[in-house]
Amino acid sequence: MKELFNLSGKVALVTGGTHGIGMACGKALARAGAKLCVNDIDDEKLESCKAEYAKEGIDVFTINFNVCSEEGVDKGISQIEAEVGPIDILVNNAGIIKRIPILDMPISDFEQVLNVDLVAPLIMAKRVAPGMIERREGKIINMCSMMSVYGRQNVSAYAAAKGGLKLLTANMCCEWAKYGVQINGIGPGYIATAQTEPIRIDGHPFNDLVMTRTPANRWGEPEDVGNASLFLASKAADFVNGQVLYVDGGILANFGYVKGENEI
Repeated sequence: MKELFNLSGKVALVTGGTHGIGMACGKALARAGAKLCVNDIDDEKLESCKAEYAKEGIDVFTINFNVCSEEGVDKGISQIEAEVGPIDILVNNAGIIKRIPILDMPISDFEQVLNVDLVAPLIMAKRVAPGMIERREGKIINMCSMMSVYGRQNVSAYAAAKGGLKLLTANMCCEWAKYGVQINGIGPGYIATAQTEPIRIDGHPFNDLVMTRTPANRWGEPEDVGNASLFLASKAADFVNGQVLYVDGGILANFGYVKGENEI
């Protein structure tokens, strides 16, 4: 059983792996033996994350490049290949969200979210897939969302991007699965990160919404998503392809409207 989840010798790249869910995925893969690489566009985050990974004895290769730039991605991945090795596992985690009503959202903001959350995973996958195809093995994990299947107010660009990413994941599977490459997604529910800390208090309307709608009756932890990434990156998932694994505490299974939720 241990061999199923043994990633020793594998090179894993987690985009935006300097904090939050991305860091949890990075730690999970590194604990299983993977040689971990993370990217960001913020040098301070790249430097500070080294200390956080080091607390668990993880030596991380950090690199600055913009996932939205084909030239930047090519240079960054070429450097990883030269200094660490060919990428066996790609976690497309980097993403942004802009909470703006549709009628108020500038098209430039809409396009920026789509570029980071949908176009960038395509750029990354196109760069690493040829090597995986040649080696007849590889894992690509796209960070989707509950918004891949339903909408909410004020997140139109994010939902459009994540819905597109879900279908892009399926299409990558249709084209590359025959070469031994598995392409899947993860759809996190509401996760307890530093970003959500201010609203995770009893009595806050959004916290009450999450607790009411989530059958597990708790917020998810970044480690919950990290564990899912380990499964999808492992041999245990060798016949899992083109799927989105929702790590949401059952919220998508719980159909129901909570009074006042459209005002949150």
